[in-house]
Amino acid sequence: MKSEQVSEQCLWKVPLADVRVDDELRSAVDNVVESGWWSMGPQVEEFEREFAGFVGVEFALAVANGTAALHLALLAAGVGPGDEVVLPSLNFVAAANSIAHTGATPVFCDIVGPDDLNLDPADLEAAVGPRTKAVVVLHYGGFPCDMQAVREIADRHDLLVIEDAAHAPGATWRGERCGALGLVGCFSFFSNKNMPVGEGGMVVTDDAELAEQLRLLRSHGMTTLTWARRRGHASSYDVLLHGFNYRLDELRAAIGLVQLRRLPAENAGRAEIAARYREALHGKSGVSIPFAAAVRTGGVRLDLGAGPGHYVRRDDVRAKLAENRIQTSVHYPPIHLFTHYSRDGAARALPRTEDVAERVMTMPLFAHMRDEQVELVIENVVAALDM
Repeated sequence: MKSEQVSEQCLWKVPLADVRVDDELRSAVDNVVESGWWSMGPQVEEFEREFAGFVGVEFALAVANGTAALHLALLAAGVGPGDEVVLPSLNFVAAANSIAHTGATPVFCDIVGPDDLNLDPADLEAAVGPRTKAVVVLHYGGFPCDMQAVREIADRHDLLVIEDAAHAPGATWRGERCGALGLVGCFSFFSNKNMPVGEGGMVVTDDAELAEQLRLLRSHGMTTLTWARRRGHASSYDVLLHGFNYRLDELRAAIGLVQLRRLPAENAGRAEIAARYREALHGKSGVSIPFAAAVRTGGVRLDLGAGPGHYVRRDDVRAKLAENRIQTSVHYPPIHLFTHYSRDGAARALPRTEDVAERVMTMPLFAHMRDEQVELVIENVVAALDM
């Protein structure tokens, strides 16, 4: 089904994200279906090799989703009960949940501010305590955080650095790919990401011992898998530790291989659209765009005090856009304000996160947006701000 048809069925003239389905993708999936082998096998192995080469790491392990990637990375790194892990609250809740599922305690830190939505290194250091084992850094919107400062803090306090690179396939920091900047990197291939597979994720590292732990944890702690036994490379298996079924299947791996080849062009297309948003909206009618100098994000910050006598609420703007069938979202409601994570009443003060969270809005952004869709978004944002 064509992407335009899907969008119409969802009632959006401009969806927040969209996937482009063509003959190459269909053929990749059809070949796997016709092969008769759908579980983890040769497509997954090829996807892992290609992705490791793309990121510039020794090992890449495909997993069921980005949450599984984070959970496995934390466990393989030795995070567990009694530990604390610092992370930015302006993030998807999966990051905190993954920490909690290891038995460790998530500790939230603040962001730099409205123009840089990544974690604040100074507040990261302030959040470190005697039980802190690791920091999970998020490259918000694909913009690398200040890894030099993060590494220096990690070195001083003997912390593990785990990258949440869910937004950052293809992003670089000082010539290195995001995901290769810490001990281990975690990626998500959810449908609204810049490398959409539907579900799926990847864990990457240069540490051979860690990679072996990841491999065992991914599939029940088993020493050999069904694909190896199918090829006659093994006839049985042992179980070395408590593991999970976090494997990726062949169909999604086949899609991932196609999407990986397209990723540079997709990122370039998104950057062009984000540049148009910035040119049309940044600094006008109370709007500013975080990371504006880099011009590669679809998020806009709406200043609630935009000028004398002029007051605009983010939710009013979103409602006006929705009336005109333009989808928006909020990335993200701060994790520390969710009921589950605020119930103990002992959260650290995160004023910059809470301020920005009231005003941030994510606009539609995908590489194959048509010119008329981009213009429709811009026109409706401007009109909504002038309500």
